[in-house]
Amino acid sequence: MHRLNLTIDEALYEKARAFSFLENKSISQMIRESLSEYLDKSKEKKAQVKLLLEASDEKEILSILKNDEFSTQDEFAKKFNL
Repeated sequence: MHRLNLTIDEALYEKARAFSFLENKSISQMIRESLSEYLDKSKEKKAQVKLLLEASDEKEILSILKNDEFSTQDEFAKKFNL
């Protein structure tokens, strides 16, 4: 696990504290769950994230970021008869 400093306004913090108390969860746990749910929403972005995380160098990452068209490994294999 990694530590993360997060800055939020007072009203949001107070709401999070109240939810935390009512749900018997830590604010950190609620944030982890919410962030995970948020990141799992978009299949297109998931593919892009996977490519970025697997990229081996900065040049490859910049190339990936520049190109908006992504395809799955299966789509690539079909396209090139692999």
